[in-house]
Amino acid sequence: MAVSTKTIDEMTENLPLPQNLVDALRSDLQKVDVTKKQLENIIERSLESYEYARIEPCEAAGVVSAQSIGEPGTQMTMRTFHYAGVAEINVTLGLPRLIEIVDARKNPSTPMMTIYLTEEYAKDRDLARKLAWEIEATHISHVGSLSTDLTEMLLEIELNEKAIIQRGLTAEEIAEKLEDELGVTVVTEKNILTIRPENESYRELLQLSKNAESVIIKGVKAINRVVISKDDIIGEYVMYTEGSALKQVLVFDGIDTTRTNTNNVNEVYEVFGIEAARNSIIKEAIDTLREQGLTVDVRHIMLVSDIMTVDGEVKAIGRHGISGEKASVLARAAFEVTVSHLLDAGLRGDVDELKGVTENVIVGQPIKLGTGHIKLMAAKKT
Repeated sequence: MAVSTKTIDEMTENLPLPQNLVDALRSDLQKVDVTKKQLENIIERSLESYEYARIEPCEAAGVVSAQSIGEPGTQMTMRTFHYAGVAEINVTLGLPRLIEIVDARKNPSTPMMTIYLTEEYAKDRDLARKLAWEIEATHISHVGSLSTDLTEMLLEIELNEKAIIQRGLTAEEIAEKLEDELGVTVVTEKNILTIRPENESYRELLQLSKNAESVIIKGVKAINRVVISKDDIIGEYVMYTEGSALKQVLVFDGIDTTRTNTNNVNEVYEVFGIEAARNSIIKEAIDTLREQGLTVDVRHIMLVSDIMTVDGEVKAIGRHGISGEKASVLARAAFEVTVSHLLDAGLRGDVDELKGVTENVIVGQPIKLGTGHIKLMAAKKT
């Protein structure tokens, strides 16, 4: 016979678990019908799992995490580019990608976005393709051919009618955009655009040609290419981009803002905040390791991401971030640029209180972890 809610509350009342875990356990148990015997088994298993997950007092959690990530890291390949399951989209993987993540790089070497669509767009390839044209940066080279006529001192752009219709543009719109960006008059005749420089000089004509090629007629500047792929598992069309611009892309109609993401952690932080950035670091690190066939306990990755985001901004684990901001002079000096740290500390008259692991190892003292954290005191006999 299924137990009542009252019985569940009574049996979980004095469990040696944190209150949030007890509340979660009760909430889950109240959603299913269980017998008293099953309830006892569930509680017993929960206690076993909790005891297994706990670390010993004074455990060197940081060192264990560093070893647990560093050791598999030595087995990672150094290849920088690899197709991430999508045709023509290159993504940095392996050790270079892991280094990018812990370095909190502002600009990853291969930024990309995975854009999920709302129900209407996700099932219709034509709508998805139309949205892709709206997002992808369109240059002159995508819609026509540009030629420089040195005898007549002019630029001539021959538009591809099929390409401009496909991208939802007209010759007049392209001419207007070029006029705004280049500050010159563009003469339109059917699908031929003619541009003359203000002064008849070869240098100015060649510069004008270069500027015209870089003008973005439509789309988001940072998005160089969009690839649409059918995800057979969820049965939806998903867009993958070369380049990342999360803030600009989320405003387009048809995009599912709850699932769309980028591999640029700093962009996630700027758009969604520090908690989202923390989750992004965990996801990116685990995905990178898993792609290489390596398994690291998520708690080690979580500890690293917590340290990187604890101050409310994403900081690198390096001399310009976490390691460079340590209170201990010797700990900073042990990481990188040793002489500079010691000289600066000497000039300022800094004092090292030898509270951490690194500095105690350097001076040859027991570290304050494990058995080194315990002091034995003997009571005097009276």
